[in-house]
Amino acid sequence: MSLSWKKIAPLAVWLVLYVIPIPTGLVANQWHYFAVFAAVITGLILESMPVGAVGLIGLTFAGVMGYVEHDPNKSLRWMLSGFSESTVWLIVGAFVFSIGYRKSGLGRRLALLLVRGLGRNTVGLGYAVALSDLVLAPATPSNTARSGGTVYPIVSNIPKIYGSEPGPTAGRIGTYVMWTAFAATAVTSSMFLTALAPNAAALSIAKKIVSVDVGWSQWFIGFAPLGVPLILLLPLLSYAICRPEVKESPEIVAWSAGELASMGALSRSEWIMAGLVVLAMFLWITGSNPDISLPGLGSNFINATMVVFVVISLMLVTGVITFSDIIAEKAAWEVFFYFTSLLTLSSGLNDIGFIKWAAAGLAAPLATFSPTIAMILLVSIFFWIHYFFSSITAHAAAMLPVVLAVGSSIPGIPMSTLTLLCIYSLGLMGVISPYATGPAPMYFGSGYIGKADFWKFGLIFGLIYFAGLLLVVMPWLLMIN
Repeated sequence: MSLSWKKIAPLAVWLVLYVIPIPTGLVANQWHYFAVFAAVITGLILESMPVGAVGLIGLTFAGVMGYVEHDPNKSLRWMLSGFSESTVWLIVGAFVFSIGYRKSGLGRRLALLLVRGLGRNTVGLGYAVALSDLVLAPATPSNTARSGGTVYPIVSNIPKIYGSEPGPTAGRIGTYVMWTAFAATAVTSSMFLTALAPNAAALSIAKKIVSVDVGWSQWFIGFAPLGVPLILLLPLLSYAICRPEVKESPEIVAWSAGELASMGALSRSEWIMAGLVVLAMFLWITGSNPDISLPGLGSNFINATMVVFVVISLMLVTGVITFSDIIAEKAAWEVFFYFTSLLTLSSGLNDIGFIKWAAAGLAAPLATFSPTIAMILLVSIFFWIHYFFSSITAHAAAMLPVVLAVGSSIPGIPMSTLTLLCIYSLGLMGVISPYATGPAPMYFGSGYIGKADFWKFGLIFGLIYFAGLLLVVMPWLLMIN
C-alpha cells in the first residue's frame, strides 16, 4: 500500500497538535483527543481514504487510548454509542426508502412528472425541488425525514433522466439538483419553528436561562425577511455556483411525456409505495409533533425513526423490496459507518469539556467590546463552531447555554435578539459540512456532489446564510423587539 501525501497529512496534523504545549485550561487527554478529531476532519476533507474508514480509524484510536473513558469497557461502550443513535438509523432508513422508490418505479414516475412540468429550464427544476421541501417543512419536525426520506429519493431520479450519473457526468445537472435540495432544507429548517426538532428544544433552553420565548407565528415573522428571499433566490444561487452544463432542454419535456405514457398506469408496487409514503408523512407529521394530538393516542406517540422501521417492515412484507436489497445498498452502509463515527467523535469533544473550554476562551474577551459587536461575535462563535458538531441537537444543548450566559453578563446586549439569532442559525448551519445535519451524509454520499465541492459549497452558502443573519435578521429583530 503506497503512502500518498493525502494519507500522511492527517497524521502530520495529529502529530503537530500532539507535541505542541497543551493550552492553559486543558489537560492532556482533552488536547490529545482534539488532535485526533482534527486529524479525522483533515482526512475527510482530503479524502485520504473512504470516509467511513477515516471515521472508524479515528474512533478506534480515541477509544483504545481512553481519551473519553479511561476504563476499557466504558470506552468500548462510548465507541459503540453512536450506533444506537436514532438519527443514524433514520438516515439509513431514508436510503432504504430510496430503494423502494427505485424498485417500484414510483421515484422515476414522480421525477418524470417534475421534468415534464418544469424540465424545459434547469432553474425551473431547482425551484420545483426547493419548493417541495418548503411545502413539507411546517409540518415535518425532522429535516432528515423531510429531505432525506421524502425529497431525496425523488430528486435523485431526476439527473439520470438527463444522462447525469454520479461521477464524471454529475456536473451535467445532478450536482445542481442535489445541492439545491440540500441547501433548501437548511433554509426551511430555520424558517419554521416546527421544521426542525432542535428549534423547540433550543427555545426551551432559552426560556429557562434568559426568559425568552416566542410562538409559531412570531418565529416565522422574525425570520421571514431572510427566509423568504433566500428560498426564492436559492435555485439561482445554486445555479451560479454549481454551473450545470445543461441549461435548457426543451426536448426532454416531450421525451418525459412519452416515457410517462409508456409507463402506463401505476403498478401494484407503485400504489403500495405511494401508500407507505403517505403513511410515513402522516406519522412524521402527527406522531412526533407535540402540537398535534390524536384521539386515543395523544401527541408524541411515535418517534420519527420508529416510523422508518414500521414502513421498512411493511415494504418487506408487501414485497416492494427484499432484505437482500437492503444489504446490497452500499451507500447506506458507508454513510452509516461515516456518520456514526463522526457523531460519536464530535459528541466526545463535548463530553470531555473541550467545547465549553473553547467557547469560554473565545467569549471571555468580548466584555471589552460594544454590545452590538459583542453580540455579533457571540453569534459568530455559535454558528461557526458547528464544524465541531455532527448533531444540531447536541450543538444547541452544549453551546446555547454558554453563549446566552456570556451574553447576559455583558451590559446592553439585547438578549431577545441574541437568543433568536442563535436559534435561527440552527437550521442554516446545517449546510456547512457533510456531517452538519441529518440529511447531509445522504447528499454527500450520493456521488453527485464531489467531496471537495461539498466542503466548498458548504462554506460559500454558510457565509451567505450567516451574512443574511447579521445584515437582514439582526436589524429586523432590533426594530420589532
